[in-house]
Amino acid sequence: MKKITTFALALIMSLCSFAKPADSVNGEIKNAFRKSFQNAQIMNTEVRKGFTKLTFKINDVIMFAYYSDNGQLLAVTRNITSAQLPLSLLMSLKNDYSGYWITELFELTGDNDNCYYISLENADGKIVLRSTGEFWEEYSNTKK
Repeated sequence: MKKITTFALALIMSLCSFAKPADSVNGEIKNAFRKSFQNAQIMNTEVRKGFTKLTFKINDVIMFAYYSDNGQLLAVTRNITSAQLPLSLLMSLKNDYSGYWITELFELTGDNDNCYYISLENADGKIVLRSTGEFWEEYSNTKK
């Protein structure tokens, strides 16, 4: 779980990215991707320090796969709507964060764990919450 948390922090906080054509992805990453996602269509590639992000489409769903430089799959994410959250998490948002709006929500799968990350904002700040089960925990809190 620590690997996912560290990776998710880099994913959320990373500001600079360098898009490159899919042809520029190294062979190990391409081969690993094709084994895991045989019928997927690569739409975009971003090479960042320590990992490569592949944006792809499979079964009409856009997803993101993150690979280490040696071709190891680190995580897969997909943006979701609040209606796709488990009911306990959705109700918690409605009860505990009614004064916020959702700016980002995604499901992250890696190391055989599923997590949800949500960014909430109001006039005073931004909160990022994470859930690995039935409850949200505060991941970060930034004042405006």
